[in-house]
Amino acid sequence: MAHPRRRGRAREFDSIYTHGFVRVAVGTPRVRVASPEFNARETASLARRASAAGAVLALFPELGISAYSNEDLFQQDALQDASLAALEELAHATRDLPTLLVVGTPLRADDRLFNCALVLQRGRILGAVPKSYLPNYREFYEKRQFAPAAQAVSTSVRIAGQDVPFGSELLFAARNLEGFVLHVEICEDLWVPLPPSTLAALAGATLIANLSASDITVGKADYRRLICAAQSAKCVAGYLYSAAGPGESTTDLAWDGQALVYENGERLAESQRFPLEGGLITADIDLDHLRQERTRLTSFGDCVQIHAPRLRDFRRVEFDLEWSKGRMPLERRIERFPYVPADPARRDERCAEVYDIQVEGLMKRLESTGLKKVVIGISGGLDSTQAALVAVRAFDRLGLPRSNVLGYTLPGFGTTRRTYDNARRLMAALGMSASEIDIRPAAERMLKDIGHPFGRGKRTYDVTFENVQAGERTSHLFRLANLHGGLVLGTGDLSELALGFTTYGVGDHMSHYNVNASVPKTLIQHLIRWLVRTRQFDDATLAVLDRIVATRISPELVPGGRDAPTQSSEDVVGPYELQDFNLYYLSRFGYRPSKVAFLAWSAWHDRKAGVWPDTVPESERREYDLPALRHWLEVFVLRFFQTSQFKRSAMPNGPKVGSGGSLSPRSDWRAPSDSPATVWLAELHENVPSGTRRRRGR
Repeated sequence: MAHPRRRGRAREFDSIYTHGFVRVAVGTPRVRVASPEFNARETASLARRASAAGAVLALFPELGISAYSNEDLFQQDALQDASLAALEELAHATRDLPTLLVVGTPLRADDRLFNCALVLQRGRILGAVPKSYLPNYREFYEKRQFAPAAQAVSTSVRIAGQDVPFGSELLFAARNLEGFVLHVEICEDLWVPLPPSTLAALAGATLIANLSASDITVGKADYRRLICAAQSAKCVAGYLYSAAGPGESTTDLAWDGQALVYENGERLAESQRFPLEGGLITADIDLDHLRQERTRLTSFGDCVQIHAPRLRDFRRVEFDLEWSKGRMPLERRIERFPYVPADPARRDERCAEVYDIQVEGLMKRLESTGLKKVVIGISGGLDSTQAALVAVRAFDRLGLPRSNVLGYTLPGFGTTRRTYDNARRLMAALGMSASEIDIRPAAERMLKDIGHPFGRGKRTYDVTFENVQAGERTSHLFRLANLHGGLVLGTGDLSELALGFTTYGVGDHMSHYNVNASVPKTLIQHLIRWLVRTRQFDDATLAVLDRIVATRISPELVPGGRDAPTQSSEDVVGPYELQDFNLYYLSRFGYRPSKVAFLAWSAWHDRKAGVWPDTVPESERREYDLPALRHWLEVFVLRFFQTSQFKRSAMPNGPKVGSGGSLSPRSDWRAPSDSPATVWLAELHENVPSGTRRRRGR
């Protein structure tokens, strides 16, 4: 069995346990009423399946050793004795398993009978947790048989020859895996206004296991999903839930065996309901995610402070967690495009909302300034197209004519016929005012004035040559805004800001207001494709949008081909689909570069795996090997942390769109402009295997 290492982990790169994940399981075994020996065997069988699947934690239903639906039979000494004997046999039968098991059984203590959860590992009983809240309404009569946790006097009990910690305030903490702290609650505990798991989370629990019986009625499964999702989100925790399955008594009730796993509000796994036999689900929970979120949420810490006196009552039971050494790939699906959901229903809602946020931001800025015109440079590429689409929608909602959106195409030395035609067609299709200014004479004059070799007739296409053109375009736009009484609408996107792929100051970096500042390149591609797919414009407009989204991404600042760009932005900064992925996980969650590389490999190494957004054409569905992923992540880390922060520190206003999608120093991202990338590069080089790479995906 292996324990985690924080340095020199390249050898174990392909294991989830190296990267802060844990695999958990939820089982719903077939049971027989009042048959503890049978039930223990069924539980042991599923426990072995969970261990074989690599799970370090397995949860089973409430009172699963005895079965839940015994009613007054629970008060019979024979059933209580048989349940304890079966528990002891289960501990013995699973003594060779490293998996932490959470099972339910009736337990005598303090002259009371408690509905308890028992936590077992390798034959040792680590703790016993009594149920806090006993339902005694409608079909439930638990107070008839059991006592609530509050009536317990003892803090330990003797079970199977072991002294076992006893109480509802136990936390099971792994000594050797950062962030693994388990709390256990039982069924009704979740349904009350203040579940025990809420305080447990404030006390440090990151994983909550709920043993439930929960008979099924129409609509109840949806409600379980709702409360599990809500509790996992409020507690910023992983939440495991197991309802009683096949074999419980159907004298007056029925059972569906629903098993669920959630992480911070997101459902990771769910079982088939109404199974004929026992079942098992597994899921990989990201402990780093939970830790990072709690660190950022200041209100979480405020709650800890307020409830500190009660939190001191929690007791920690420490143990060593064990897991299989060697390769263990991630089972959970990692979206290739974290800013764009693959599910069409969610994508449609998300895309519409992005436009609404951008439009609302621009409308407010126009209203506050009293201006009724905007000036946009239209290049015929993705970003200026998105800005133009937002502008005309904003003007429509404000009741202003689209002719007040002043579009300018500003051809330079590298402008191609394709993008030039795109720009002219777009402005005509959207009903904007369309004008053209050739910036080449002004750029030639500046290059000559500053003594650049190009001004002397030499073909020197360096960064100065490129930035003179970018500067001339921006300078023209600002003076045009002065002339016409409008504001300059920025077009640069979040991806370019992250990579510093923008000309600082008097360049595309600057504007009066930038509606794209929080929108990554890949999302813009999907937004435009979504407009085309959902046919939100006339045929002429849809045709030009389709043509634009198929155009190679290029700054078009170096002379080359007449009909199509020869420059490729992605040859310089990397594929935007990868860099947006890297941006999301580094800026939103603060993960180590090695973990980001592991996630990227899980998402991108096989183009045939997983689910693609249906807006991505088959020809653009690429895959990347680990060396390529490592190379482009290195490029991102260097550019993001070391060379481009000064640009973000002086970026213009623009609306935040996504939960982690702003790099504005007035919003999500504040960082020094003179920080080196040393620690991130060192972590990447030390912990991500290198090798021969393919430069681009295939």
